[in-house]
Amino acid sequence: MRFPAPGSSLIAESAPVPQPGPGQVLVKVYACGVCRTDLHIVDGELPKLDHPIVPGHEIVAEVVERGEGAVRFRAGQRVGVPWLGWTCGECEFCANGRENLCDRARFTGYQIDGGYAEYAIADERYCFALPESYAPAEAAPLLCAGLIGYRALSLAGDAKNLGIYGFGAAAHIVAQVARFQGRRIFAFTRPGDSQAQRFALELGAGWAGGSDAAPPEALDAALLFAPVGALVPAALRAVKKGGTVVCAGIHMSDIPSFPYEILWGERRVVSVANLTRRDGEEFLALAPEVPLKTTVETFPLESANEALAKLRQGRINGAAVLVMRGTQSIALE
Repeated sequence: MRFPAPGSSLIAESAPVPQPGPGQVLVKVYACGVCRTDLHIVDGELPKLDHPIVPGHEIVAEVVERGEGAVRFRAGQRVGVPWLGWTCGECEFCANGRENLCDRARFTGYQIDGGYAEYAIADERYCFALPESYAPAEAAPLLCAGLIGYRALSLAGDAKNLGIYGFGAAAHIVAQVARFQGRRIFAFTRPGDSQAQRFALELGAGWAGGSDAAPPEALDAALLFAPVGALVPAALRAVKKGGTVVCAGIHMSDIPSFPYEILWGERRVVSVANLTRRDGEEFLALAPEVPLKTTVETFPLESANEALAKLRQGRINGAAVLVMRGTQSIALE
């Protein structure tokens, strides 16, 4: 499924199976998560888009061919292909462990054709081995929703009372990690979204309400997954002195002006940008220990536009995942 230009629907097309170059692997895609970043790309909200592009960066796949020098994974091994697809390895950010900030980075499903396809090419250095206990559709959301949630949670420090704004794919995973770590969860959804609030309570939240409501207790930190700038001042009002508001999305609507008094008291607003390979290795080792359980709604590849539309409308409970024919019941090796 190829995306021709912003504002257009994805179109199905046939193309030759690509060939891996040096250090690359050709993978047969089993499942690919449908992420809000994909929606931002399709809606033209991200800059520097190479056209046309195959979206998708939560790829669960099997290695079918290795390019020259590719030795990390054997043919037949299942791997995960995430958002971060390549970095320069030379800049100050790459040199000090912050490859997620590399100015020359290339991203899967954005500058590099992604997983809304039967086959994909990936740099083997940026692929992950996957936990054995997850079927493809269950594993796919771990590769971005899970990873970004994990990085966002790390920026919250040791916060005990944790607010989560926007209870979708990332939130339903990070809430489980937070509960595993002994934190208390306060979930904020769209006002009146009783289904999402029930979902949050089922996953261990101690309180769930609309984003226009105040929590029953002050928060130590808040994670914002909803791309709504107006939530920043709302979250600042909800956190106590010294608290942190973490903006976890790649795109957000404009943040409205707010009085300095709600930032004063050493409150902080920080953002999450992409991920590092170390994030992925740590999180994927943690997932079966929790153990994390993903809630997914699956769609065939040809229904990618429907999946994106449902995500845009807020009608996905958990995560949306595209699955290829015959892969729904395959377990990971």
